[in-house]
Amino acid sequence: MKKRRLMALLLVAVTAASLAVGCGKGKKEGNVSEDGVKEFTAFFAVPNPEINDDNEIQQIIAEKTGAKVKETWLTGQTAEEAVGTLIAGGEYPDFIDGGDGMKQLYDAGALVALDDYIDDYPNIKEFYTDQEWDSLRQDDGHIYWIQQFSNIYGEERACIHNEEAFWIQARVLKWAGYPEVKTLDQYFDLIEKYNEANPTMEDGTKNIPYTILCEDWRYFCLENAPQFLDGYPNDGCCQVDPETQEVSDYNTSPTAVAYFKKLNEEYKKGIVDRESFTQTYDEYIAKLSSGRVLGMVDQWWDFAYSAGDAIKTAGLDKQGCEYIPLPITIDEGIKNQWHNSGGVLDVGKGLAISVSCEDVEGALKFVNDLLDQEIHDLRYWGVEGTDYLVDDDGVYYCTEEMRTLNADAAYKASHRCVYAQFPQWNGTSRDGINAMQPKDQEVEFYDGLRDDVKECFEAYGVKTYVEMLGKNEAPGAWFPMWSHSNNYTTDSEAGMAWAKIGEVKHEYLPKVVMADDFDSAWKEYMGKYEECKPEDFLNDLQEEANRRMKEAEKYK
Repeated sequence: MKKRRLMALLLVAVTAASLAVGCGKGKKEGNVSEDGVKEFTAFFAVPNPEINDDNEIQQIIAEKTGAKVKETWLTGQTAEEAVGTLIAGGEYPDFIDGGDGMKQLYDAGALVALDDYIDDYPNIKEFYTDQEWDSLRQDDGHIYWIQQFSNIYGEERACIHNEEAFWIQARVLKWAGYPEVKTLDQYFDLIEKYNEANPTMEDGTKNIPYTILCEDWRYFCLENAPQFLDGYPNDGCCQVDPETQEVSDYNTSPTAVAYFKKLNEEYKKGIVDRESFTQTYDEYIAKLSSGRVLGMVDQWWDFAYSAGDAIKTAGLDKQGCEYIPLPITIDEGIKNQWHNSGGVLDVGKGLAISVSCEDVEGALKFVNDLLDQEIHDLRYWGVEGTDYLVDDDGVYYCTEEMRTLNADAAYKASHRCVYAQFPQWNGTSRDGINAMQPKDQEVEFYDGLRDDVKECFEAYGVKTYVEMLGKNEAPGAWFPMWSHSNNYTTDSEAGMAWAKIGEVKHEYLPKVVMADDFDSAWKEYMGKYEECKPEDFLNDLQEEANRRMKEAEKYK
């Protein structure tokens, strides 16, 4: 274990050292190329494939904006380790999103306050309302980062359900005649029956009926389903009554007991993957990519852009191996809230400019330019005539050949440049016709679906993943509470309780699922859970929910 940690720290040191090159103090002349293009550096505390240095669209954007960014991603370490090493070194990339380590960077004085700049950059200023900008202020009253995601321009046009769901392969639904599957029991009953009748894939490879990802922070795939099963939206750390704004604990609810008891029963039957609690994320993605896994709980963004593309590339969609979300609740009478309308503002993290950046105005101009409609189209649609076409009505669309290329990893590395961790719009383009991103262009989205998904959608009378679940209005002003709990540190009683609860859940929930005697295992788990003093974090969450509701009243 010590050896693994040492190797991780060495990797962090190498990453941090490479990021410091060209962005430290005294190197002002080093960040302008021979052709006059400003060159910035960025580090993002998430894994992501890197693009080629001679990427074509990145070069086009550089020619139009006068700037480019060398992006570096998390590899082989946690966000906290990477951020800690950068802080220890005292030099930073120009741009940084430290993920859950943003508070560390703020406390270390590593970030530039943006307040005095925002009004000078109209696309950035437009990105949030005054209320939303104010919600990003830290305890010193200043704004240090821009949250990049889930922001909607104009009309919302979501086709993909980018969030969490119970997913099931299209082949399972087809085999059963596309039944209505609305409860947890119905979901597992269908998987059991399919696997009994079809234990292998066409080539004889054994199916995995249901697997669970539990590695590190991704153990949400195991632990947070009870809130959705009870019909609540994803507050992540608790449930909030929409009428009273009263906070409650989904970890101890009757539905939590029923859910984990069901997993325990399915584990004993051999339906739950025996490797669920030891597999790494890479191993999990490899299983999904093979087409063997019939169902799982996960966020779309966590698997679709890796395993989903791999399934298509391997032609496994022809066997019905693509995943469909289902509106699962604990009982049929409960209205599900797996998908909600509206953007989600995560105030706890975002894109920041570090104190090592010697051209703050130039860095902000680049962010502002990325939000310009022409550049935004280049990022997400690509080059007209090469990556998409425009019909007589001004509607963007792609040919099948274009879609195939745009899903190809090598093509994306050499040609596409989305600047994925920089601010971006969802919703409708400023032209009032097209979606900001192809994934939300209704006709293009549907035309780009593989036959197994189209056949499934046709059977259920829908056109999108969102329609499979049903759309709900945006939750109240308290939402989402995870944007508060993600900032917890062990310096507070609430943060200490939250940290201890996380440790207990990581240790005991796998034991509960695998237990010979569920009732005694659950009792032991609850005993350990109560020792963490959950009331400390629940009381703090209640105070935060009340504060957010009160703050929202000021802007009405």
